[in-house]
Amino acid sequence: MSNETQTSPIIELQDIKVIFKTRTGGLFHPNKVTAVNGVSLTLMPGQTIGLVGESGCGKSTTANVLCGLQLATEGKVIFKEHDVTKRTAKERMEIGRVVSVVFQDPATALNARMKVVDQLIDPLVVHSLGSKQEHMERAMELIRMVGLPTSALDALPGQLSGGQRQRVAIARALSLKPDVIIADEPTSALDVSVRAQILNLLTDLKKELGLAMIFISHDIQTVRYVSDEIVVMNGGEIVERGSAKDVFFNPQHPYTKKLLAAAPSLLHPTEEECA
Repeated sequence: MSNETQTSPIIELQDIKVIFKTRTGGLFHPNKVTAVNGVSLTLMPGQTIGLVGESGCGKSTTANVLCGLQLATEGKVIFKEHDVTKRTAKERMEIGRVVSVVFQDPATALNARMKVVDQLIDPLVVHSLGSKQEHMERAMELIRMVGLPTSALDALPGQLSGGQRQRVAIARALSLKPDVIIADEPTSALDVSVRAQILNLLTDLKKELGLAMIFISHDIQTVRYVSDEIVVMNGGEIVERGSAKDVFFNPQHPYTKKLLAAAPSLLHPTEEECA
């Protein structure tokens, strides 16, 4: 990895706004909703940013802009020092190779009719990478990487538990060897007993592979556990940001204090753990 790559941001959002038209209002004057309003973010290699806030705060829309699924209405998106705000199809594919997404519900994120092995090699086929033998070798490597037996490759998603399906979804997100993983509420659809296992897996993979990560959650306890920096969003705007330690133990904004007060203290963190 070159020194330039190490010190340059992977993705930057500069004063991003996303405005949606609603079905209410007149034909020529529809009402509009500002989902994201003036958000700026910089993601460095190896960094984990936690986006936290209630449902509807704009965090998932922000993530969609980051990974290229949503165009910004205003502002700039910089990808590896290139302006991709009005990206081409080629730029979109390039972003897709570098930035992968793990969605909230693995039951809907995975194709119920495709075997696990086919789901893992599908991104490689789409991007025309490697031979059939290399695809199988990569699938075997991925399934072991997420702690599943190789026998899972021949299973359909419906034959797996929720935690196993999310492990498959994580494996698929890693298939193209991305630089960034965007994890959008990756544990909220899982049983409590499984959540810690998935969080530990993501943390271990991040360290092992040197990944950067955007971790999205309404649960500030979970975000604190995995993040270097926490960004608190409310009403489409960033209301507070800082290191995980500072935001968790010395919140400044009333909304952040509200989130902390509402969150169950399942992890019982100490300040030394966040140091």
